Amino acid sequence: MARRILVSGASGLIGTELRTALAARGDQVIRLVRRPPSSADEIRWDPTAGHIDLDGVEPLDAVVNLSGAPVARRWTSRYKRELLTSRTSTTRTLVRHLDRLGDQVPLINASAVGIYGSDRGEEELTEASAPGHTFLAEVVKAWELEACAAQTNGRRVTLARTGLVLSAEGGALGPLLPLARLGLGGPIGSGRQWWPWISMEDEVRALLHLIDTGVHGPVNLVAPGSARQGDIAMALARALGRPAFVPAPATALRLALGELADDILGSQLIRPGVLEQTGFVWRHARVEDAVRQVASPWHDLTVRA
Repeated sequence: MARRILVSGASGLIGTELRTALAARGDQVIRLVRRPPSSADEIRWDPTAGHIDLDGVEPLDAVVNLSGAPVARRWTSRYKRELLTSRTSTTRTLVRHLDRLGDQVPLINASAVGIYGSDRGEEELTEASAPGHTFLAEVVKAWELEACAAQTNGRRVTLARTGLVLSAEGGALGPLLPLARLGLGGPIGSGRQWWPWISMEDEVRALLHLIDTGVHGPVNLVAPGSARQGDIAMALARALGRPAFVPAPATALRLALGELADDILGSQLIRPGVLEQTGFVWRHARVEDAVRQVASPWHDLTVRA
C-alpha cells in the first residue's frame, strides 16, 4: 500500500536518493521547502521562526528529517554554530508540530556516528556505546536530544546514525575521487584508522527499512564489513586502475581542514547491531563492492584520459 512520507532535507545528497527510492516503490513524498511551494507535493516551512504550514497535509505515515548543514568543510567558529543550529532548530520545529499529525506518525531522524567521538581506536562500538566528547559528538547529542522530545504518547523515534556514505556524487569519497583518478589517492594519515562506511544504495535501503519496521532508538547505519581508511584508498585505486602510494600527511590535513581533520584521522570501529538484529540485508557488505560501483563512472573518465 502506498504511503505518504514527509521529508525535510529532500534536496540533499541522501534526501534526493531517498525521494527517488520512495517514489519508485509508489510512495508519495511531501517535501518541506523554505521557498514558496511550486507544486502540490511541497510544504513551506521556516525552521528559524518555528513555522510549518501543515494545513491539509494529513494523513501521513512517517516523517523523515534529514536537515543539517554539510559537515565536510572547514569549521570556522561561525560555521560550527551553523552545524549545530541547522540540526537543532529544524528538529525542534518538526517535533513541535508533530502533535498535529497524531501520536502514531513515527519520526525517523538523521543522526551521525560522530556521536561516538573522533578516535576510539580498536574499541568495538555499538548503539549502546557511550558517546564521545568532541565538538561533533556534542552536536549530535544535542541533535538527538531534540528528536527524542517527540517520544510522547508512545510515538516511535528512530535515530539513524549514518557513517561515511560512499557515493560518486559526493559524500565521504567526493574529495578523494579526483585525487585517486590522478594517482594521488593514497592513505590519509596512517591509513590504519577504521572508517565506518556504507554505500549510498544501502544507506537509502536502510532508511526505507527504518520507515517500514518498528525499529526505534539509535541505529548505526554502517556496513558490516569493517575497513581501515588505507584499505578503502587501495580499493578505490584498484577500481580506477591507478596507484595509491602518495599519502596525505596528517599535518597537511590539519592545516587544510582544521578541527575537522581530527575526525577524518580518528578511528571508529562501529558495528551495525540493530540492522543485523532486525533482518536488514546489505547489497554492499564488502568495501570492494561498494567502491567498485562508486568508481565506475570515474573509471570510464580515467580510461579515456
